[in-house]
Amino acid sequence: MSTPSSALAGLNAVTLAGNIPGPLAAAALVRDGMHMTKVEGPGGDLLRQAHPDLYAELSVGQTVQTLDLRSADGQTAFQALLKDADLLLTSQRPAALSRLGITPEGLAVLNPRLCWVAIVGDTEEPEVPGHDLTYQLGAGLLSPPQMPRTLLADIAGGQEAARAAVTLLLGRERGSQERYRQVGLRQSAEHFALPLHFGLTSEGGWLSGKLPNYRLYPLKDGWVGVAALEPHFAQRLMTVLAGRDPEGVLSELTVEECNRLAHEHDLPLHAISTPDSSSGPVSTPGGQA
Repeated sequence: MSTPSSALAGLNAVTLAGNIPGPLAAAALVRDGMHMTKVEGPGGDLLRQAHPDLYAELSVGQTVQTLDLRSADGQTAFQALLKDADLLLTSQRPAALSRLGITPEGLAVLNPRLCWVAIVGDTEEPEVPGHDLTYQLGAGLLSPPQMPRTLLADIAGGQEAARAAVTLLLGRERGSQERYRQVGLRQSAEHFALPLHFGLTSEGGWLSGKLPNYRLYPLKDGWVGVAALEPHFAQRLMTVLAGRDPEGVLSELTVEECNRLAHEHDLPLHAISTPDSSSGPVSTPGGQA
């Protein structure tokens, strides 16, 4: 998680968005100071029921309000929230929102300054149902029968929704009349497919592992990622290894020794322990060129 800031302090948002993308976007905006009211139906949020720990993590700092938007009282309370809001986040399909009276035209009358980011599965077919799995497949990120190990489409969509929200709000202050934008999960996931489409990471590609200076190698008690892609890093790596085969040298090192080597010689390497290793828990890779 990023460090909280007050860049968006004084702005009020209302979110109807459930599952993963909407809460991720809301959490990002809250961390930057926006006040967020999370509206849930009488049955509660599905994420709260299925994964209460994750729900709590993504709801930090938000005001939760239970409203039945199918009732007159619920609609009255919801519209009162929107009249004072700068932003609305949704993740329902357009037809479902329309049945609740939530349309771009209606909201423009209710609150002309209200910006609305609508997260949909696919901006080309916003009424077609789906989830992260179908959107990753549609973006070209999966090779059946492989199942994804993380929710790339949901995460990318949440980040894109937060960015779209800030863009709309900034544009509003600069005189733009744009108040509504759809964010597609499939379209968001396609960013991750760019290296595949251009052959960078596909078999035989530049970043596929064919280069000895950009590859994973086994260690005595874990693995190391070698990312000495730039010529000066590649040359430094070969100097440190005295021109020897990287796999042979690195296989004799422990995670601790490998990370120390990287630190001492300013090399873009990062080693992690395997879960059953006696050297400690798995660390999280990170760094920069």
